[in-house]
Amino acid sequence: MKLGFIGTGNMASAIMGGIIKNQLIPAEEIIGADLFAPGRERVQKQFGIHVTDSNKEVVEKAEVIILSVKPQFYADVINEIKDDIKDNQIIITIAPGKTLAWLSEQFGKAVKIVRTMPNTPAMVDAGMTAACPNEHMTEEETTYVRTLLESFSRVEIIPERLMDVVVAVSGSSPAYVFILFVFLF
Repeated sequence: MKLGFIGTGNMASAIMGGIIKNQLIPAEEIIGADLFAPGRERVQKQFGIHVTDSNKEVVEKAEVIILSVKPQFYADVINEIKDDIKDNQIIITIAPGKTLAWLSEQFGKAVKIVRTMPNTPAMVDAGMTAACPNEHMTEEETTYVRTLLESFSRVEIIPERLMDVVVAVSGSSPAYVFILFVFLF
């Protein structure tokens, strides 16, 4: 398997859909794990990918792993898989607030990590994703990850110090507009 997802929710589906639609990786080379059986069944039916309820199976089979679970589950998921991560695997995260330093500390060893922040318009191929690779990523690996991300959104590689700004603007700006609208009108 070339690509694995731990978590198969909405953002994972947007990413899978873009990658498969743009023929970057065929569905039969993608595996997704989810503890929630209806979630697994939905992506298997929708995209034709392999599914499992085992995060470790994803790590065992995939070259690139996308952690697409809610941020509050990151520590538990990483603790479960960290001993099985190989030196050549790439981890892509989509959790706001989980810094490269925090992620590295959780893995407890040198791991290739790309911290990303896609926004919800990615679900309709109109998103914007900020990405920040750690020091273990090569230029070629970063380019490959960028290509994957560009299958469902525009991509900007940024320094990590700007990631919280991206989260605030892309994730919260609709709420700010709504609040202004409510108070002004």
